[in-house]
Amino acid sequence: MKREDRRTEQSLVSLVTQLNKAIHRRSSEELLGMRVKPYIALGFIRDHPGVSQQELEAAMFMDANAVVLLLNELESARYLVRRRDPQDRRRHIVEMTTAGRHALERADKARETLDEEVLAVLSPEERATLRKLMNRVLEGLLQPSPSGGAAR
Repeated sequence: MKREDRRTEQSLVSLVTQLNKAIHRRSSEELLGMRVKPYIALGFIRDHPGVSQQELEAAMFMDANAVVLLLNELESARYLVRRRDPQDRRRHIVEMTTAGRHALERADKARETLDEEVLAVLSPEERATLRKLMNRVLEGLLQPSPSGGAAR
């Protein structure tokens, strides 16, 4: 049996896990200028202005303590600030600073190179299809489950 045939028999979870590990190896702190999780968090914060810590927890599939540690790291680097929501004093709104925006722009350029490397074997149409399908899967995982909360 050829190697490619064995890969098609692997479960989706196994394939996604292997791809995740390969991408993490290539997306070093030296390449991005920061670790991967802070990079992903900053990207989400940029794309969702006024996001709360709780919304970030759900979107990143992380628990509250891990998000606080991540935000502490990004705040120490002066990439973001947290402030109380004036409508609900219990909520913290997360906002990116100018320094955070510049750091994210540099990391995005490096990530584009990584995207090209990882997706080199796919045509532009295949890339678009893969991105569309992955977004649908993620959206499905973020939908509330019947027992309440996001499906995990």
